[in-house]
Amino acid sequence: MNFDLIFAIIFYGLILLFFLRNRKDFEVQAKIIAIYRTKLGLKWMDRLAKIFPRVWKFFGIIGIIAGFSGMAFIFYWLFKGTIELILKPLSTPALAPVLPGIRVPGLPALSFWHWIIAIFLVAAVHEFCHGIFSRVYKIKVESSGFALFGPILGAFVEPNEKHLVRSSKTAQLSIISAGPFSNLIFGILCLLLLNFAMSPVLEKFYEPDGIKIKEVVDGSAADSIGLEAPFILMAIDDSLTTNGSAFLNATSKILPGQEIKLQTDKGEFSLVAKENAENKSRGYIGIRDFEVNTKIKEAAAAKYGTTFPKVFLWFNMLVFWLFIVNIGIGLFNLLPLGPVDGGKMFYVASLWFFRNNAKKAQWFFGWVTFICLTLILINLLPYFIKLLVFAVKPFFFLISLLI
Repeated sequence: MNFDLIFAIIFYGLILLFFLRNRKDFEVQAKIIAIYRTKLGLKWMDRLAKIFPRVWKFFGIIGIIAGFSGMAFIFYWLFKGTIELILKPLSTPALAPVLPGIRVPGLPALSFWHWIIAIFLVAAVHEFCHGIFSRVYKIKVESSGFALFGPILGAFVEPNEKHLVRSSKTAQLSIISAGPFSNLIFGILCLLLLNFAMSPVLEKFYEPDGIKIKEVVDGSAADSIGLEAPFILMAIDDSLTTNGSAFLNATSKILPGQEIKLQTDKGEFSLVAKENAENKSRGYIGIRDFEVNTKIKEAAAAKYGTTFPKVFLWFNMLVFWLFIVNIGIGLFNLLPLGPVDGGKMFYVASLWFFRNNAKKAQWFFGWVTFICLTLILINLLPYFIKLLVFAVKPFFFLISLLI
């Protein structure tokens, strides 16, 4: 039973019911964006902005520096990843849509509730900090609220645009950079929480139990013997692969043409390793996208049962996804692209560079936005293809039954 699908249906059913009952309070844009304005959090923004305003302004300057540094980093990362994707078709795209049901290499499966909670908290922190810095610089916040971008839930605050445009460049950049900067800080805090608080506790509950392989490369040695993912790899020849370091150590010793045995939860398989295209001295099995499989320790199960460790693991995964989503959204928002925060920062900087010549600034900004969009589409193309294949497969199956 697909519980994620059931939860998604129930959740969006409730959202649709709320939308229908409050239809007059929603503003619908472009037929797929629904905006619901409130006054939630505005008083707290005022109160917090009045506490140590000089400290807030100092962090605003740090946010501007971090914002432009992050912008340079994510643009370089995206450009470099796109070049590698074009020259090496098997390379992993630099960008990936973090959505339930879409497997991203190197990351665990994302459940529906982890996704919804992470997106909501990330958006709330992001927008709340925009509001705080607006009030620090005496710019009125007209409203707050949430928005639906198709199926994606988001939040927003609305500073008075006329006051914002008339404010200093420093004020504008501080307010704009506050959102992504807060996400980066939030993400770092989640990482510290994972490493120094939750992971030590998790190690008391769980122990490694093999390597979960999520993908078998088409045309590879593993594919030729009919090995299908996902499966748990327990050993390669006589070398146990109970944890990540043991797995990497065992695979690093494989030579081209070497016959090896794989012990898995689906049985034992023999294959002949092929030559690694990137390093001809090493053998290539054709398995990728893996994670350490775990099980509850017998001592932990005897002391706490199985429910508490599983609940703790769920919250540990939530903090992990908060780290991933915060860093991902924070950096993506710093791209010099259209309406996102990085785009707004880049446009303000362009106005300064072109001495407030709006025509030249818009021309330059337009070209940079076009380049970013092109790079993003190239990186997302493999996922669009997979989605299209997934959608078309049932039709081909029905056609084959009719022929």
